[in-house]
Amino acid sequence: MTEHVVVGRVGKPHGIGGAFVVEHPSDDAARFAVGAELLAGDAPVRVEESKRSGGRLVVKLDRPVERGTELRVPTASLPASEPDSYYVFQLVGLEVVEDGGRVLGKVEDVANYDANDVLELDSGTLLPLVEACVREVDLEGRRILVSRGFADPE
Repeated sequence: MTEHVVVGRVGKPHGIGGAFVVEHPSDDAARFAVGAELLAGDAPVRVEESKRSGGRLVVKLDRPVERGTELRVPTASLPASEPDSYYVFQLVGLEVVEDGGRVLGKVEDVANYDANDVLELDSGTLLPLVEACVREVDLEGRRILVSRGFADPE
């Protein structure tokens, strides 16, 4: 089975022609270019119109799609990440271990804050995704090593 990654979500309608605002769209504008193929839920769709309105991405697909539906692409279609860069979906689920061996939890999400991204752990711990905190990301080993002093003491 092919793995997929979410590149946006169907948001509120825009106008009366079937277009909608894309919530949390991918930074890669080509994902929503006219003619691009996506999965809406489990069904393939094609982008028929794509524009910006008030700074928001607005698209129309070749068929109606229910609000809230995830828009996805195959993981294999993503460009390779730069060295020491990762896609958010690659970090979700990784175990986070503090230097010295203390397990802090698993990554539930990566939130985008003004200053930097933040790892949100299932334990409730929030860790800044900055070089001073994150010492190593081992995707194969499914583990992130962080420096001491960023998580609450035991």
